[in-house]
Amino acid sequence: MFAFPHTAVILAVVLAAAILTGLAVTAGVLAGLVVAAGPLRRLHRAATAARWQATHDEVTGLPNRRAILALLDRAADERRPHGLVLLDLDRFKTVNDTYGHEAGDDLLVQVGARLAALAAPVVLAARLSGDEFALLVYGAPAAVQAAAQAAWHAVRAAPAMLGDHPVAVQASVGYADARPGGNPRDLLRNADVAMYRAKTRTPPVPGPSPAPQSLTDPGPDAGPQAGPDARPPGRCRDWPRR
Repeated sequence: MFAFPHTAVILAVVLAAAILTGLAVTAGVLAGLVVAAGPLRRLHRAATAARWQATHDEVTGLPNRRAILALLDRAADERRPHGLVLLDLDRFKTVNDTYGHEAGDDLLVQVGARLAALAAPVVLAARLSGDEFALLVYGAPAAVQAAAQAAWHAVRAAPAMLGDHPVAVQASVGYADARPGGNPRDLLRNADVAMYRAKTRTPPVPGPSPAPQSLTDPGPDAGPQAGPDARPPGRCRDWPRR
């Protein structure tokens, strides 16, 4: 007489078959994931690079205008005391014309590194465009002024090395304090006006406090005061007198 297998044996066989089937499915899924991992990693790297490029300058590696405007918006929303310092390199076109655009880029990189190394109250150094840089400063007007002074000295502290050529670096500096309820674009415009005033050595126009201020380089005929330890000249009306 034919004997049917015991029920437990049947269940064991069915369970084994299910396990083997599950393992096969799992192996297939894992194989698919391995195949997809390469493109997914490339997509992730591309997205990360795109986010970085959207907020950073490709020459200096510093944050760009978009990045600093975003932080200015946040500081205004949080009602955090802050200000903005703008710097424009003097005679940058001469560097490009004399040594070439690659040397000009090297100069921008070196200046950017000096500004990025500034300590608090500077919280961000950015390159806006061309030879123009910006510093976001958290704190009261005195902190913004101190940051402008520190930046002015840092830029000119030592020559930039362009290949074998040491080149003196100088900048015109303007700065402005954020006003309660003010627009970050207004702050940027005020600092830009102050920087232009420094660039052209134009006296400030009297106005309500806090007025934008500027620091200028005294130029090649300024004598011994023009050294790296010199006090920035009196384009800033509230510069402490000695």
